[in-house]
Amino acid sequence: QVQLAESGGGLVQAGGSLRLSCAASGRTFNTYAMAWFRQAPGKEHEFVAVVIWRGGYTDYADSVRGRFTISRDNAENTVYLQMNSVEPEDAVVYYCASRVYSGDYKRKLEYNYWGQGTQVTVSS
Repeated sequence: QVQLAESGGGLVQAGGSLRLSCAASGRTFNTYAMAWFRQAPGKEHEFVAVVIWRGGYTDYADSVRGRFTISRDNAENTVYLQMNSVEPEDAVVYYCASRVYSGDYKRKLEYNYWGQGTQVTVSS
């Protein structure tokens, strides 16, 4: 089992920056990728960004590309999401997820482990 713990959510002003963290613990040695998803009330989880653990390849949703940056700290088993130029539409719950196999990394159902989520609130 892998446990994921997000932190760093909170209130940010529109146009400002926020950094989310996700610390992984447990059987992390076979992690293939870690990603961030987000979910607005009444909607499905939306893919935000992914990082392949070995190699560091990253990819982003078009809605956040150029504003958000995903990064990892292998030694700390932690993944980060740096959110810049935050927009009101970014004000949702963010979830960290990890997977042990390759595949369609934008597909929520292919992830094995999930965190509890952290709320981001944007003030205008």
